Amino acid sequence: MIVKIDFNSDEAFYIQLRNQIIFGIANAEFREGDNLPSVRELAEDIGINMHTVNKAYTMLKQEGYVKLDRRKGTVVAIDADKIKALEELTNNMKVVLAKAVCKNISCEEIHEIVNKIFYDFING
Repeated sequence: MIVKIDFNSDEAFYIQLRNQIIFGIANAEFREGDNLPSVRELAEDIGINMHTVNKAYTMLKQEGYVKLDRRKGTVVAIDADKIKALEELTNNMKVVLAKAVCKNISCEEIHEIVNKIFYDFING
């Protein structure tokens, strides 16, 4: 697993880590049942605090992307509650689209961006 933390970013390290793992799942770098590195191992590999990795893993668990198994550690386990996922997506999209409207980005431009991103995830 290759994780790149931008130490100059204003975005918190745990958010960067969480997002990269979600991208990895979407891109099929991680599949259902795959183990993620231990908190200690990942923290050492990327040079961040173990508590930061633990916070990212906790968020991923709460959001339904992983489960914690006492024997295997952190395992990719997608919560397939589509209704809940659609509600969460809608709430997240409202903020993103509000920002776009404030910046005079058109509906067509948004559709192009969404289509490209979705296509990239599906086709790697």
